[in-house]
Amino acid sequence: MTQTPMATPQNAERNWILIDAKDQVLGRLAVEVASILRGKTKPTFTPSVDAGDFVVVVNAEKVRVTGKKLTDKLYRHYTGYPGGLRQETLGQVLDKHPERALERAVRGMLPKNKLGRQQFTKLKVYVGPDHPHQAQQPVLREVAHGQ
Repeated sequence: MTQTPMATPQNAERNWILIDAKDQVLGRLAVEVASILRGKTKPTFTPSVDAGDFVVVVNAEKVRVTGKKLTDKLYRHYTGYPGGLRQETLGQVLDKHPERALERAVRGMLPKNKLGRQQFTKLKVYVGPDHPHQAQQPVLREVAHGQ
């Protein structure tokens, strides 16, 4: 009986994947990116090992959202000082730093531990079509368009 191969950090094969976020729905794109980062698209997926691929996302400012999320979805954080609640809408985040909206969505879909933080470092998000990772020869991956 043959055993299913288990990934280890030493034998993990990491590829570079390029994804164009133009006209992609934010949440559906984030699900796809998180799956690639975790390695769930590979037959050797092992939950406790970081064996996922590197992901380069371009055109982050052209991502779209459905419904009234641009005005109703709030990002909140607390500074630690009295009255230090800071909040901004998704629309404000997309205007100032469009890459942060996708990064935050993907981070929420990864494990909340050392492994998830390590996997998150393999995500590279850029505004516009240019990126500095041409030397790694990322392979363009088509993501199915959401409704």
